[in-house]
Amino acid sequence: MKKALVTGAAGFIGSHVVRELLKENIEVRAMVRPGEPLTNLSGLEIETVQADILNQNAVEKAVNGVDTVFHLAAIYSIWMKDWSTIYEVNIQGSRNVLWAALKAGTQRVVYTSSIAAIGTSPGKQLSNEKTPFNQYDLGNHYVLTKYLSQQEALGFAKNGLDLVVVNPCFPFGENDIAPTPTGKSILDVISGLARFQYRGGINIVDVNDVARGHLLAAKKGKTGELYILGNKNLTMGEFIRTVNRIAGFPDRMLPGLPVAVLKAGTSVLKLWSDYISHKPPLSTPVEIHYTSQYLFFDVTKAKTELGLELSPVETSIEKSIQWFRENGYLKK
Repeated sequence: MKKALVTGAAGFIGSHVVRELLKENIEVRAMVRPGEPLTNLSGLEIETVQADILNQNAVEKAVNGVDTVFHLAAIYSIWMKDWSTIYEVNIQGSRNVLWAALKAGTQRVVYTSSIAAIGTSPGKQLSNEKTPFNQYDLGNHYVLTKYLSQQEALGFAKNGLDLVVVNPCFPFGENDIAPTPTGKSILDVISGLARFQYRGGINIVDVNDVARGHLLAAKKGKTGELYILGNKNLTMGEFIRTVNRIAGFPDRMLPGLPVAVLKAGTSVLKLWSDYISHKPPLSTPVEIHYTSQYLFFDVTKAKTELGLELSPVETSIEKSIQWFRENGYLKK
């Protein structure tokens, strides 16, 4: 690997992938949206190209001349006024990048999917790369678009494109400028906006480990294979207690509420967003439905086949909180 294109390079995970590539002296071409803030790429010695992912000609120009493509550009959102954009970007945008890579004879593509594109197992059983997708009736546009776009990517792998899929879990760390819904979960706990907990759980991981997993997938991943990039499985209660303890609130624990009650409450928040504020709500019934499952994953494959080494998740949460405080997202 001598020169790599990173789509979504100014984003949370994308900017960390760029830094990992630079550490290995790999030349980087960063593809960003026209007019997108480049805060996460400030000071880095990279080539930056502005290209709309839905513009096939612009995408082909960005892909030409690189040997490896890391495709991370996607929309990650729990609420949108118009959901058509997430389908266009996450599905058609991905198709544009993959067609361009196939036409250009790109040596390898690392396609960033999500654990959202993998099925969930009953109860607290661990899901893995072979767990069939079973979230069709969830009504979650992000989850559905990530699964559909992943299937598109696997189709390209079967038809001649040397492509590997990585499925990040819930990443934490510095430079979450949006912030992503994952980072916002920390902000909500610390600021007191999240007033209740509910059943369910998540797998959390350091964003730097996710970035390294991308490079390892490019080097060692098998064509057409999926690799879950995660670390530690925590129930929602364990996650909240961990965030509070690291933030300096050791005794602060949120009362539990039934999922049905939280769905009813977030329905009101969603209606307010839909018709009055036109801003993302604290949560939605669909998000509560999805995260009330135990989104627990087995990360053995990435560790054994790719050699991914993992950092302590407590350190990841601490770095995330510190970055949010230093950058004005939280009171110090």
